[in-house]
Amino acid sequence: MTTLATAGAGHPMDGVGKQTVSREQYRILLNQCRYADTRAARRECRAEVRRTYTIGAKNPNLDCRTYSSITVCGELRLSKRQKRCVHDSVQSGLTYRRSEVECYALYRGRN
Repeated sequence: MTTLATAGAGHPMDGVGKQTVSREQYRILLNQCRYADTRAARRECRAEVRRTYTIGAKNPNLDCRTYSSITVCGELRLSKRQKRCVHDSVQSGLTYRRSEVECYALYRGRN
């Protein structure tokens, strides 16, 4: 499941506590939920995106990154298997951020 970032310093909220992001950022946040480790985690991830974000202006404070053609935004909540993958990848010389994205996308449950 994805843990989503809180509002960046000075970035506008929509008046009901939702962080404003661009349509593209919102799409990325929803799409990255497909990589959560279980079916339940994927459902919760999508619900959390809908609770936390609203479409408006691009949020320059949202941490988005792309590795191996996989784009994610915010802080990722990794399963134990994904964390082991990150650890092993970092030990093999990949950066933490790249390992995190690749392991999040490639090592997920099949539930």
